[in-house]
Amino acid sequence: MNTALSLSVSNASVLSLPPAPGPRSSAPYLSLVERLSRASVKKHFDAYADVAWDDPDFRIDPADPRWEREPTDPLGSTSWYQALPAKERARIGLAVVAFQMKMGIAFESVLQRGLLELAGTLPNGSPEFRYAYHEVIEEGQHSLMFQEFVNRSGFDAPGMDGVMAWTARRVPKLGRTFPELFFLHVLGGEAPIDHVQRAELRRGDAVHPLQRRLMQIHVTEEARHVCFADRYLEEHVPHLSALRLLRLRTLAPFVLRETAALMLRPPERFCRLLGIPRSVAAEAFGGARYQRLTAEGLRPVRDLCIRAGIVTPGWVPLWRALGIWQTPAEEPALEPIS
Repeated sequence: MNTALSLSVSNASVLSLPPAPGPRSSAPYLSLVERLSRASVKKHFDAYADVAWDDPDFRIDPADPRWEREPTDPLGSTSWYQALPAKERARIGLAVVAFQMKMGIAFESVLQRGLLELAGTLPNGSPEFRYAYHEVIEEGQHSLMFQEFVNRSGFDAPGMDGVMAWTARRVPKLGRTFPELFFLHVLGGEAPIDHVQRAELRRGDAVHPLQRRLMQIHVTEEARHVCFADRYLEEHVPHLSALRLLRLRTLAPFVLRETAALMLRPPERFCRLLGIPRSVAAEAFGGARYQRLTAEGLRPVRDLCIRAGIVTPGWVPLWRALGIWQTPAEEPALEPIS
């Protein structure tokens, strides 16, 4: 945070045989996957046809106050940020949005490649194959619109590098070798940014109209993507071997925390680029407000992990220690799961 294929058909009549059903796939799960595919056909977006990029209202002005970070935002809550001139607050806010979109492109790339790895393991006739390709196409459109925003922002937003880039090149292979762990990586990135974008959309006209349009498209299609990942885990985790389940339970909180951080916490080089002092970055992205944002963003994934049997009572202290568990009053009841 491996592919060689050979086919041989000796008898043409084999092609007329009905495909064998996928292993360990229940009828309700397959029905849901088919509905998601139909929804992708009925309601999908094009990065250029469905965004009025040249609308005067969509023009990006770095001094527009609508780019400013909210006081509830980890960075926006700092006294350093609030003391800046309005134009500087707006400039930094725009840069943060551009950076998040650039990171979104990197994340979508990991997701697409992992889905293609998963699709390569599926039998003919699998509804999951069709849905995986629908999602790959939709994520490609998201990347196009994110990059177009970055290009128009005037900010040379950096992507992943170093250890992050090294990890990102390896995660997609999990789509073939350990898809349950791959989908935890997926949800660890998608859930927190979905939480942030839905909160932004509730602000209505206070958000720049171009940013609002991109978030509307992204949230609409990501709802399908999150639904598929959720149900995939609920369907497949109960059939894991004891060793694989132990590995998943051990890695889950670390994967979720670090993947969420990629989407929510700008790296040090980004802060240096914008002139954000180290002490301010530590206050903004190491304090209680940031931890609460992370825990709230990951809460749907945590609840899924409870339902799927990834989290049991004995694992809760580890989640707490990593700061991704809600307060006791907000916690759902946990029943021991063998």
